[in-house]
Amino acid sequence: MSGKDRQKQLAREHYERQTKRRVEREARAKRTAVIGTTAGVVLVVGGVVAATALLGGGDSDATSTASASGTPGPVASASEGPKPAAFDPATGTCGYVPDTQGAAKNVGMPPAKVDTSPATMTLKTNRGDIVIKVSADKTPCTVNSFAFLAKKNYFDGSKCHRLGSDQFPVLQCGDPLAKADGKSETDGQGGPGYRFVNENLDGAKYTRGVVAMANSGPDSNGSQFFIVYGDTQLPPNYTPFGTVTKGMEIIDKVNKGGVITPGPDGTGAPKETVEIKNVTMSGKS
Repeated sequence: MSGKDRQKQLAREHYERQTKRRVEREARAKRTAVIGTTAGVVLVVGGVVAATALLGGGDSDATSTASASGTPGPVASASEGPKPAAFDPATGTCGYVPDTQGAAKNVGMPPAKVDTSPATMTLKTNRGDIVIKVSADKTPCTVNSFAFLAKKNYFDGSKCHRLGSDQFPVLQCGDPLAKADGKSETDGQGGPGYRFVNENLDGAKYTRGVVAMANSGPDSNGSQFFIVYGDTQLPPNYTPFGTVTKGMEIIDKVNKGGVITPGPDGTGAPKETVEIKNVTMSGKS
C-alpha cells in the first residue's frame, strides 16, 4: 500500500469512528437513564432547587433545561409506542408494554397479575446485604416488576454505575450492562425491554433511605433505580417504592470513597465498586 493510499485509509477510518460516535450520542439522548446522567446539573429555578440532567448516556457534551416547576427536561422516547396501564384494583393487574429501545438483557415481560402483600427486597452485594422494605400496596406495578426481574436473575452481576454528590446524594443501579469503570459512555442506558407507569408520586419525598425508580419521562420505568443517602429536593417525578432498613452504612462508605471521573455535577462511577450478586424478594416485610 502506497503512502497516499494509507493516508486515505486512515482518513476513512477516522471518519467512520466519528460517525459511529455521533450516532451513539444521538441514541443515548433517547435512552433511559437515571434521574439524568453524569452530565446532570443542579439549578435554582424560581427559588426551587431542580435536579436537571441529560437523559441519556454519560455524555458530557450536552445539557438540559428545567422548567420553573423543577421538572427535568428533555423527555426521551417515553411517548413512543403503546401506553402502559396503571394498577387495576378490580382485576389486580398492571399493564406492561414493550420498550421501543429494546432490552439490554431480555428476560421477557412480567405477569400482569400482581401481589400487593407486604414484601422485602434484598440486594446481595459484594459489600454486604442492602435490605429494602418495598411498598407493594402503593407501588404494585413497580414491586411486581422487581419480583419478576429478581426471579429471572436479571440483576445478577450488575454494577451500580453512578454515585452522586453532596447536591445529588444518590447511588444509581439497575443497568445490567453497566461497566461502572469511569470510562464507559453507555452506562445508564440498559433496560429490561418493557416499560410501566409511575406510581406513588403524590407528595413524594426523596429523603435518606428512600429507594426510587429512575426514568426518562412519565411512565418510562424499566429496571434502573436509585438509593438516596442524603436528603434531596427532586421534583415528585420518580416512583418511590421502598425504604432501606439495613445496609445504609454500605452506601455511606461507598460515598466516602468518591467517584472515579467526576462529571460536571460531581457524579460518576464510584471508586468503591458495588456489584449486585443477587436480588431476592420475600413475602414478609
